[in-house]
Amino acid sequence: MPKIAFGLLMLALLSLALEVFTQGELGHAPRVAAALFFIGWLIALVLGRRIKFDPQLR
Repeated sequence: MPKIAFGLLMLALLSLALEVFTQGELGHAPRVAAALFFIGWLIALVLGRRIKFDPQLR
């Protein structure tokens, strides 16, 4: 897992923990942030996979 993907996953989990522990005092902001970080995590995972093409391989 790329470092940026790991960071985004941790931010998503921290946002969800903030939502649980503040019990709605902050409104929907932690949930929205968690959703955005999760989407960013998925994109980072997809972009982090590099397929190497070796033309000499036959």
